[in-house]
Amino acid sequence: MKKLYLVTNSDNYSEDEFLERIEEALKGGIDLLQLREKDKNDREVLELGLKIKELSDKFEVPLTIDDRVTIAMTLKCGVHLGSEDLPINYAKKLMPNSIIGATAKRVDTATKAQKDGATYLGVGAIFDTLTKVKTVRTSVETLNAIKDNVDIDVYAIGGLTYENVDILKGSKVDGICVVREIMDAENVFMKSKMLKEKINEILI
Repeated sequence: MKKLYLVTNSDNYSEDEFLERIEEALKGGIDLLQLREKDKNDREVLELGLKIKELSDKFEVPLTIDDRVTIAMTLKCGVHLGSEDLPINYAKKLMPNSIIGATAKRVDTATKAQKDGATYLGVGAIFDTLTKVKTVRTSVETLNAIKDNVDIDVYAIGGLTYENVDILKGSKVDGICVVREIMDAENVFMKSKMLKEKINEILI
């Protein structure tokens, strides 16, 4: 089962440093990888995506692109869609065999996303987060209710760290998404490895 999902953030790094951190995370055991670059234009995301895809293919880890369906199609990888992006059902028509992730915060939006063709859900924020997204706190009870009503994987996201991920112990989620906990770690390889081991213990 794919339990540890890394969402990228390149803000503080040169391209070489960024790619090195991605590779260390892949070596450390991440199971899924999303290229999320809100401040880059399409050409910049595509050029970076080509390099990231080469790394993810090397480690046989699925790659998704945040928001941008045409780039995901060009790279022949998955896509993650928010409420303001191309509707899931249209993306499904364009990418029928690809990973299509969706963001959900309530049971009704989660079940609709699955009906429209989403293959997994990112649900949160579990804790406050500094990433460039609007955050509304989500309870573990809501996470469990969403999981009870869908048949696709549910990933908890939002401010999760090695220290606080125990909040999900006994929950029904399939895995967790992290950004800064790995991207900004002093030792990306070790943090990825330790986090993977911990969630393997608490998510049965």
